[in-house]
Amino acid sequence: MRDYLIRPATPDDVEGARAVMLDTVYRDFGTGYVPRWHGDIIDPAAAYLAPARHTLLVAVDEAAGEVVATAALDARGPAHPPNPRHLAERYPSGETAQLRRVYVRPGHRRRGLARRLVGELLAFAAADGGYRSVYLHTDPAVPGAEPFWRSLGKAVHDERQDPGGGQGIVHFEVPLV
Repeated sequence: MRDYLIRPATPDDVEGARAVMLDTVYRDFGTGYVPRWHGDIIDPAAAYLAPARHTLLVAVDEAAGEVVATAALDARGPAHPPNPRHLAERYPSGETAQLRRVYVRPGHRRRGLARRLVGELLAFAAADGGYRSVYLHTDPAVPGAEPFWRSLGKAVHDERQDPGGGQGIVHFEVPLV
């Protein structure tokens, strides 16, 4: 059984976290790096380590000493466009903790890492005191993503049901701890 250390990322973790994120967008999403969607991946330190109300967590495989999973939170609500206007209004920036980049390398999945990381993000949001809600969106084409998020929150909008299917994204609200 492997031991994992879950903790806030340090500047020394940025390269490993970026690698997990980039591998995920290429392998699992099939999109590769798209600047308008993934700008935070290139500079996670500026996106998550510098702002006081943001955080980036990592799971480190203690035996290998490498980052194997990431999870981030920021104070930006969903932007319109590309997201539906009603979601941008319901989850405004500054009041919304948005969960992002909850990614686990394939060889480390099914060990509870994503659930542990999300639990830490929710505790961070609750401790902040300024967040009114927790929001995220996911691509249901990624294996396991939709059932995982349904186990933690409720779907508030499924774009697959929109005329034309929207972007095919499912939007969730997760209870604030």
